Amino acid sequence: MENMVVVGMVNSEFWKGKKVFITGHTGFKGTWLSIWLNSMGAILAGYALAPNTKPNFFETASATDEIESIIGDIRDLDKLSQAMGSFAPDIVIHMAAQPLVRLSYKDPVDTYSTNVMGTVHLLEAVRSTPSVKAVVNVTTDKCYENKEWVWGYREDETMGGHDPYSNSKGCSELVTAAYRSSFFNDSGSAKIASARAGNVIGGGDWSEDRLIPDFFKSFENNEPVIIRNPSATRPWQHVLEPLSGYLVLAEQLYLNGEKYAEAWNFGPEENDVKSVRSIIEYLVERWGDGSSWIHDESEQPYEAQLLKLDISKAKKLLGWQPKWDLFEALDSIIEWQKAWLSGRDIKAVTLNQIRQFEDS
Repeated sequence: MENMVVVGMVNSEFWKGKKVFITGHTGFKGTWLSIWLNSMGAILAGYALAPNTKPNFFETASATDEIESIIGDIRDLDKLSQAMGSFAPDIVIHMAAQPLVRLSYKDPVDTYSTNVMGTVHLLEAVRSTPSVKAVVNVTTDKCYENKEWVWGYREDETMGGHDPYSNSKGCSELVTAAYRSSFFNDSGSAKIASARAGNVIGGGDWSEDRLIPDFFKSFENNEPVIIRNPSATRPWQHVLEPLSGYLVLAEQLYLNGEKYAEAWNFGPEENDVKSVRSIIEYLVERWGDGSSWIHDESEQPYEAQLLKLDISKAKKLLGWQPKWDLFEALDSIIEWQKAWLSGRDIKAVTLNQIRQFEDS
């Protein structure tokens, strides 16, 4: 019994020695994933653009020590195919993306070329790499046609997206489904799944136009954080929540194949779908030091007011479920940020939070 693996939990023994190719490894989620997989003994290669912020998590945590890092554009099919083919991975996790809604309004062409053709290129590279047994394409909760419903979206709901980012991720889902039925439909082919997470938060995110990074940037500069849409609700979750879902899904794809080769939601529990106002007020209270916020009432590009995911399928069929509630997640982010500001070893802090998550 002591060696029994509980379905739904990340199985470190499975990942030991597995060759994993990660796109987007230099990003916020990619760095967390690389550190976690490396700690379990996986052999890693990553393909991504160089980090685009200073500071950034990838360099701050010295994540280059964890992974064979290849700097390249997901839209460069030849370079991507060569990188994947030479590494010959067992598993591919695709996270490279243009991930920002507001930037997608400014540069829709780059957003679509990265998020749609990037998915095409990723799957073409997989087609030419016979070692690959499992692929997880990471998209977003925003891929659904958002009707501002009070209930969560299920995996078989209509794809859509009002803004270019959201729509491009809906397109990525359609590309994945088409490639799965056209090219990955026999017993010997790689098994392809897609994963849709909520609004992912955690230490190490310095991206533009995101609530938590904006909060800390303002507080560190002794300025009030400017909030565009305080009444909007989102399915907030710590980054380790969806990452654990991706890893559980990838393991089942690798071991059991076809029955898991479909779309999956990895969102938070319904009671963690809260407004921006509730998040910011909690952070202001916990951070202290005279922190505050103000509402920017100027006209803004459209962003959805209400969005949440139904995670019944992942709970029932994968045994996966969220571990940390929203306020545990926020407390862990405050701990991480204060550790970074005080000059502590940020990789050690990150690994400690991963262990806390695994043990919870």
